[in-house]
Amino acid sequence: MRSSDLVIVGAGPAGLAASIYADRAAIDCLTIEQGTFGGQLGLTDLIDNYPGVEEVTGYELAEKMHAHAEHLGARFELDGVESISWDAERRRFTTLGYAESYESKALIIATGGTPRPAGFAGEDTFRGHGVSYCATCDGMFYKDKLCYVVGGGNTACEEAEFLTRFASKVILVVRKDHLRAQPTLIAKVMENPKIEVRLTTRILSLEGAMMPERIVLEDTVTGETTEEAYEPGSFGVFVFIGNIPASEIVRTLVDVNEFGEIRTNEAMETATPGLFAAGDVREKPLRQIVTAVADGAIAATSAALYLGAIVI
Repeated sequence: MRSSDLVIVGAGPAGLAASIYADRAAIDCLTIEQGTFGGQLGLTDLIDNYPGVEEVTGYELAEKMHAHAEHLGARFELDGVESISWDAERRRFTTLGYAESYESKALIIATGGTPRPAGFAGEDTFRGHGVSYCATCDGMFYKDKLCYVVGGGNTACEEAEFLTRFASKVILVVRKDHLRAQPTLIAKVMENPKIEVRLTTRILSLEGAMMPERIVLEDTVTGETTEEAYEPGSFGVFVFIGNIPASEIVRTLVDVNEFGEIRTNEAMETATPGLFAAGDVREKPLRQIVTAVADGAIAATSAALYLGAIVI
């Protein structure tokens, strides 16, 4: 059992910012990450809305954040987390990892989320070979091919724009009668000759043998369906309709909304004393790198205040 005053679970933008602020507050802190530093940030192609940085790839920004934290003395452990428990009498958290267990007086959950599936028939069948949730990861496999992109928000528009670097054409499939992205992103999409926007449309099914061969679309207003057929392997579907928060490991310790997002106050405090949430795992109106970083800074500062007040 490894002990520290604070454990941060997750090293995406929120977790990395929390580790930086924890170190600056001279907190004995350990950050646990099961994958790559930066989380989904590392899978983002181009970022041009992070203050002070005109253009940077997600991987580069993630590396800078991680290096910054390590420069300040932050400690990291590569391990997956199986469960988190709270001993109210001892006022201690136990984080059970796959490789080791960790005890702490305070804990910040910054686990982010996983891509939300669209729910059409065949989505699971063709996941990884016809259906993708990461344009940066899989866009190169669709060079000179057709790509359908599901979603109407910022991410869908950004990824549709990115896919035009490879695809012969991108069809943006939007359930509603409008795009929900920022005006500048909408303008880029509408002006791109390689992008076709289909409003009030959703995918009903994806069909085929080893690879998708047919896609069935439905008009969400009229209910009319259409089927489009292609050569196997000549097209793919990318889904960008939000994330499912990775809050399962603390569900018994926090309050969540109907989407599983953790409810916090402005200090990032949850329903359990000493347990804080930051980033995309919590309920919030805007999910951006800059808000995740702010969450992490606030959570670490709140944890420092909590640790200063705790009496053992």
